[in-house]
Amino acid sequence: MAQHEVHHHLGEHEYSFWPLPVGLAVLLLPVTFVSYFVWQKPMLALLFGGISVALFVLSLAGWAYEFFRKGHEEGLGFPAMVFFIVSEVVIFGTMFAAFYMARVAHADKWAEWVPKEMNLVMPVILTLILWTSSGTAIIAEKAINSGKKALSLLFFFVTIGLGLLFAVLHIYEWTHLWHGGFTISSNMYGTGFYALTGIHTSHIFVGIFMQLVAIALILTNQISHHKGHTYIRATVLYWHFVDLMWLLVASSAYLVGSLV
Repeated sequence: MAQHEVHHHLGEHEYSFWPLPVGLAVLLLPVTFVSYFVWQKPMLALLFGGISVALFVLSLAGWAYEFFRKGHEEGLGFPAMVFFIVSEVVIFGTMFAAFYMARVAHADKWAEWVPKEMNLVMPVILTLILWTSSGTAIIAEKAINSGKKALSLLFFFVTIGLGLLFAVLHIYEWTHLWHGGFTISSNMYGTGFYALTGIHTSHIFVGIFMQLVAIALILTNQISHHKGHTYIRATVLYWHFVDLMWLLVASSAYLVGSLV
């Protein structure tokens, strides 16, 4: 009987059509960049990019809805998130490698590229914000595991608020540096700085979106003793990864980058 249930549960996931539109959304991303940078057609790039984002969000939402309406947890959600984070480490590793290679190759000119507007106090403030958000995320996870939904919702909202505060302050700093002449195309330091901090901030928004989904699941009573806790655990793990990666990004883009 147990074996029959396992095969039945696997069958439900196997015949889902949502992976197809998710794959199409991912496929449209490189087409978007090719349209803008190679074909020099920004409107076409905007069209492809908009379709990609909309399709990606709707597909993930539909996939999640399908699971929480019909699916059953099979214990693979958390390991899948671990493997996903490993792939993210590879992406960040590539960016770090490029940054440090540029730092070494242009060591004789690097001092001229460090902007006077660079403020090392800001990354410390941003670090404290993210460290605090990791703490609130842990409280939110423990609360939902204890059945305290209201407390979990409160601390997920606090975590999201801290993430948004991080993003707002970071974007404000970018604007300040940009107006001072330190742009993504001004020199190799500018390119590396905005690439590292930009890709990290994009992960902040992904983490915020995942927490919004978690809040929606809690509000709609989709989290129970038998379902949903894997998603909460994976969401909090991803947020910890983003927070930890910020330490490497900040130390590279700010500290090592500004050393002359």
